[in-house]
Amino acid sequence: MLQLFTDPSEQSAPAGLEVKPGNDPIDNTTAILMREELENLLGRFENAVIASASGSTPINLQIASAEPKNPVTTIARHATSSIPSRTQNAIALAQQAIKQFPELVAAQNWVAARRLWLDARQKLWENYPTDGERSGAEIRAVWLDRGTIVAARGEAGLAQIFDRLADAGINTVFFETVNAGYTIYPSRVAPSQNPLTVGWDPLAAAVKLAKARGMELHAWVWVFAIANQRHNALLRQPDSYLGPVLSAYPEWANLDNQGRTWHENDRKAYLDPANREVRSYLLRLVGEIAHNYQVDGIHLDYIRYPFQDANRNFNFGYGTASRTQFRDLTGVDPISLTPRDGVLWQQWTQFRSDQVTSFVRDVRQLLSTNYPNVILSAAVFPHPETERIAKIQQHWEVWARQGYLDLLVPMTYSLDTNRLQRITQPLTGPQQLGLTLIAPSVKLLDIPNVVAIDQIQALRDLPSGGYSIFAVETIDSNLQGFLRRTQNNGGNHSPIIPYRQPLKAASDRYLALKREWSFLLANDQLWIRESQLNSFRNQAEVLAQALQNLAESPNPQALSRAQRELATFQSQFNGYMTLHAREKPYQVQSWQNRLASLDMLLRYGAHRLN
Repeated sequence: MLQLFTDPSEQSAPAGLEVKPGNDPIDNTTAILMREELENLLGRFENAVIASASGSTPINLQIASAEPKNPVTTIARHATSSIPSRTQNAIALAQQAIKQFPELVAAQNWVAARRLWLDARQKLWENYPTDGERSGAEIRAVWLDRGTIVAARGEAGLAQIFDRLADAGINTVFFETVNAGYTIYPSRVAPSQNPLTVGWDPLAAAVKLAKARGMELHAWVWVFAIANQRHNALLRQPDSYLGPVLSAYPEWANLDNQGRTWHENDRKAYLDPANREVRSYLLRLVGEIAHNYQVDGIHLDYIRYPFQDANRNFNFGYGTASRTQFRDLTGVDPISLTPRDGVLWQQWTQFRSDQVTSFVRDVRQLLSTNYPNVILSAAVFPHPETERIAKIQQHWEVWARQGYLDLLVPMTYSLDTNRLQRITQPLTGPQQLGLTLIAPSVKLLDIPNVVAIDQIQALRDLPSGGYSIFAVETIDSNLQGFLRRTQNNGGNHSPIIPYRQPLKAASDRYLALKREWSFLLANDQLWIRESQLNSFRNQAEVLAQALQNLAESPNPQALSRAQRELATFQSQFNGYMTLHAREKPYQVQSWQNRLASLDMLLRYGAHRLN
């Protein structure tokens, strides 16, 4: 049976398929999943090796490269002084396992198949590259949670946290600012500052500390979730306490179809997104943060309805304002509707979805009009679109296509890196993202550090703008060391951040890709037919020049040329990589993804230019 590691004694074991030694049969489905996991892990491993080893390589695609007579290739066969022998051996063992595993399964030699697979995977985990600067502009974000802020006790304690984040090369901090109905700062809009931070202003301190370290500070705001029983326990309040906002304005509550305020599973209470007073209050709160504090961004969380299950007759959205507005619109009280009502139920679902979307639009308009340099992002769920709209009425594809957001941060949490990639890939297409950047996320809780490192690599191999980490409190000293060694950039904390300088980021990321190709060419590890090599070099250089010109002088003509050259290069890329893809399909796919991320940056840059 396949499942994620759950044995608490396996603290050092990476998450993934649970495969144990033995002679149990391996069915076809299991064999396919095992081979896929090992192939993808090897692909990520090799990409990390190349990124680590190529950082100081001169960008030179003119290095001679001969078409191999027998392109059965390994990095171990073309050993270089910059790649340790143990790394080469781990790659060679994994390649051997990928080749021999199906043969052993076909021969029903289950013992040998399992042993070879386990040995190969373990060698990759043990030798995963954890050094070498990772070049190329990217969003490196982290959520700084309320608990960590409270534990800091003051600016001096908070400074230590920001020192660690700067040392790790983090460039974006989502700072928990509004939580469970409380602001973390003294507010004239909200009824109460969080009692756990009374006596100081963490937001003011955080803005100052971030700016001094060349980092961006984005105020993380709980939007429609307004009370939390877990937070009540910290404040020694009864479970029934609805927090300062709903206690003052109980008519603002989002009710379920039984008239209840509290969500039975997440133990939170929510605001009614259709209530005009609610919307006005939330917009004034965002305006207060943007006006009084020099935040670089607003990060929306709980920008949705509570989770529901219509099949269990468990639905939310029945506050007084919602029911009244929907009745005025359709002549029907939604409390009487069920999914069996077909078109009317769809109207009710759409009505609720529209409330969330229009609120995101209103926040965008507020910021664009008054604080145009403030970045707007949102933490969203990665569930399939139809399912997500039915369950939480969060239609973020519309927000992205309409350009309401600068940055989409899907909570792509998974214990298994292969699953993380499967979840994330469908979210990154131009039809989904439209005019928005994306920085998917890694949740550190319950995964070993090597899996976190592997998941960050997985997100770099997808068409993303970077990654987000949840959360600061779970970054231990070992992971801190990895981030410092690979992201510190010699202490330079004024990086190119894609949402801030998308056109420069596109050029910088493409140079990182060219550097890796130069490294591979120099070590006879990039296989292109001799008849195509000059064309590849020329087209790659033309694109590099177009992106550089655009970065140096942003204008519509330069943008159009860069987009045209990128599209041309993408259309020819598969042809150039025919030989290489035979042996390194994952690697070629990851390069295609990174070219697609350039297209994303140019679309977003075009939107910003306008």
